Amino acid sequence: MNMLQLGLAVVLASGLASIIVFITGVSNFYGGSRVSYEELSAIISLRSGVRKCVNSNGLGLQAVGGGDVCQISIKFPSDTISKWKDPKTGELEGLSFDFNLCEAVSTWEQVRNSTTILTKEYIDALPNGWEEYAWQRINKGALLNRCENKTLCMEKLSLVVPVKPPLLPRQFVRCAVVGNSGDLLKTKFGDEIDSYDAVIRENGAPIQNYTKFVGRKSTFRLLNRGSAKALDKVVELDEQKKEVLIIKTTIHDIMSKMIKEIPIHNPVYLMLGTSFGSAAKGTGLKALEFALSICDSVDMYGFTVDPGYKEWTRYFSESRQGHTPLYGRAYYQLMECLGLVRIHSPMRADFNRVVDWLPSPGTIAAARIASEKLLKRVGAGAGEPWGPCSIIKKRDRGKKTADLSEFRDAVLKHQQYVRGAAMYPLERSPGHGMLCIIPDA
Repeated sequence: MNMLQLGLAVVLASGLASIIVFITGVSNFYGGSRVSYEELSAIISLRSGVRKCVNSNGLGLQAVGGGDVCQISIKFPSDTISKWKDPKTGELEGLSFDFNLCEAVSTWEQVRNSTTILTKEYIDALPNGWEEYAWQRINKGALLNRCENKTLCMEKLSLVVPVKPPLLPRQFVRCAVVGNSGDLLKTKFGDEIDSYDAVIRENGAPIQNYTKFVGRKSTFRLLNRGSAKALDKVVELDEQKKEVLIIKTTIHDIMSKMIKEIPIHNPVYLMLGTSFGSAAKGTGLKALEFALSICDSVDMYGFTVDPGYKEWTRYFSESRQGHTPLYGRAYYQLMECLGLVRIHSPMRADFNRVVDWLPSPGTIAAARIASEKLLKRVGAGAGEPWGPCSIIKKRDRGKKTADLSEFRDAVLKHQQYVRGAAMYPLERSPGHGMLCIIPDA
């Protein structure tokens, strides 16, 4: 072997050793199972695509890779003026945000397969579901006594908790989530919003007098605790009186009294959601989560995602102290570049706008499998849909999820894929396991 061949062999061996060390180090760092070079390449390819997408579509945002294969940082221009202050520390919001791409792609894929409405079958299937979980979702009182009186707890929750899922994944084709940002007044999106199969609104946002900006249709309305205490006012916002009200926190005495005594005829449910950590501030992200659990595609309007917005504004009232606006804008741009949503705003007003450098579905799917392994998710790399199920219960005979004959083909295909199971996210579950109610064969 001559010196040139020997040198080439040494270089190749060193490169292979570096790759092996890198893969081993990443796997050990996350505590997950070993990933192959091909699987690691999928994450690297996804991160590269997301970086290009953010840089091309982010209106000044720049994405760079971080210290490990899962990290991506989204940065604002240096001349951006931050105005939001942390109420606890008094510190201004930063201009650079680190995100875990592996966490994002794994968690959101789980959302697409999840039932996000709290049901009786979910509580029944949880260990100590009534004494602990149900009690936490009800406004606590002496008579409830940690739901030791199950009959009393069931009576209170029966107002808002159906026996089985009222909605299924892929039930709607195109959905619009309408936020409350003041940027809605800059573009007349009303007719466009009304063209969607389902429209999801937030809290007490009015429709009347703003229809040319926000549309008229309203299928669902996601409410925080404060809005839930004013259900009588909320139901007046929808002229058709058909809005489905989704409460993201708990049922309480004021809400119960209104449902019984006004009475409120709108369907009212509690949301069972996935934990997104610091990203889960505000109702907007929870509305997107709900939409992604029931819709093929999700478009977002009325979020502060254009340059120039330094604080939350509302189209129907004066500005108020809100959540980290720069962080939110960066995270929503990440969501768009993962193919989860499409952003509409004054600076992105073309309805047919194409998101440049969007990673292919194949790249996202491959990166998700690799990410689950790195993060040691329940069922990581499993080839069957029940892999993520850390709790599996059989559904009582005769209690089907729904009459599927009335649903579209996409719903039927998804039900075939999950083999008829209802898959619920387990809140604060190690490994992000799911509770799955499967058919009794």
